[in-house]
Amino acid sequence: MTIETGSTNVYAHLGMPDAEEMLIKAQLAAKIGEIIKHRRLTQSKAAEIMGIPQPKVSAMLRGQFRGISEAKMLEAIARLGLEVKIVIGPSRRRSSPGHVELEMV
Repeated sequence: MTIETGSTNVYAHLGMPDAEEMLIKAQLAAKIGEIIKHRRLTQSKAAEIMGIPQPKVSAMLRGQFRGISEAKMLEAIARLGLEVKIVIGPSRRRSSPGHVELEMV
């Protein structure tokens, strides 16, 4: 049996052109799911709080988030009571472009 080490981004490993965006959305959707579970909210109540239709919340929690923007997901997290902070800084490597990274505390 051979085990291959893949990238830390499954979407990049699959060759998707929007891999970085998809990874960020997956992380945001997972965080939204955690918050909903922690607060013991129904999907309907969470949808009302977040300002997102319940069917879209359901789809997002199942990993179908192409129709929801990153901005809308960040707004939803804020509406659920968490602080959202966006930090812009220099690239770690001067010779390459910067990248988007999500850090949750």
